[in-house]
Amino acid sequence: MDISICIATYRRPQRLRSLLNDLAHQQLLPREIIVVDNDPASSGYAPVQEARAARFPVPIQYDIQPIKNVAITRNRTVELARGEWLAFIDDDERAPPEWLARLADTGTRFHADGVLAPVEPVLPQDAPAWLKRGEFYNWPRMPTGTVVPRTLLRFGNLLLSGALLRSQARIFDPAYGQTGGEDGDLLTRLEQGGARMVWCDEAVVHEPVELARLSLRWLLLRSMRGGQDFARHILAGRYSPVTIVHRTQLFTRALLQMLVAGALAFLCLPFGLHRAAHWLTKTSANFGKLSAFLGLHYREYA
Repeated sequence: MDISICIATYRRPQRLRSLLNDLAHQQLLPREIIVVDNDPASSGYAPVQEARAARFPVPIQYDIQPIKNVAITRNRTVELARGEWLAFIDDDERAPPEWLARLADTGTRFHADGVLAPVEPVLPQDAPAWLKRGEFYNWPRMPTGTVVPRTLLRFGNLLLSGALLRSQARIFDPAYGQTGGEDGDLLTRLEQGGARMVWCDEAVVHEPVELARLSLRWLLLRSMRGGQDFARHILAGRYSPVTIVHRTQLFTRALLQMLVAGALAFLCLPFGLHRAAHWLTKTSANFGKLSAFLGLHYREYA
């Protein structure tokens, strides 16, 4: 495959440096690396220059997209990429040498338009025990070749057909640029248009969990945002046609699930903080769904 690797980065120079080192040692080398920096201060420039100076095995394109918007930044990576396939990986992830080869092999074997793969969290050794027990950062996984359900489509570790992306009048929607959710919006639109998205369980990347995310507050805010994203996609007709009945069902179900999850969080507290936190995240996610009806959006990337 003729592959461009696309990286949107923001103020993670050390993480980007580590990722570029991983990409230099891939068994299947890409055509090029595209790095678009959303930091006007160009904090990602030094790692790119260091990689170039060390004779990186493929060209690295670097650009700055100064508007604080993850969707516009991702769009710029697509604009710059020349490959027939585009692989997307986050700037805080680590890719083992076989990563890209396994994505490409799965795409070929299963005649896919897109291949999604796992992101395994790596918690610090001194992370709170309840966070480790709760497995709050894990993604759902499935056998290789499985068509990914529409509700589980997301970025982080993904290979996509460049022709399919470039055929879109709008790729990543800037309306999601400070809230997140631009990835699910794009992928559900592609899937609605007939794209075949399959899973590759072997193409694992690892994500060291940042200290700022090791808290109940972060988990609740991320869950709320996830609920808002889910409701926004439903109300936009991404999963099925939207009617008054569907809207009413979504609101009623979210309200009931929020109340039940809140009660279960209280009841589970004596059995461990990780159990209570599990239900608190469900409570927050359903609150997020309800808040979407009021047009409220948590601006995580603002």
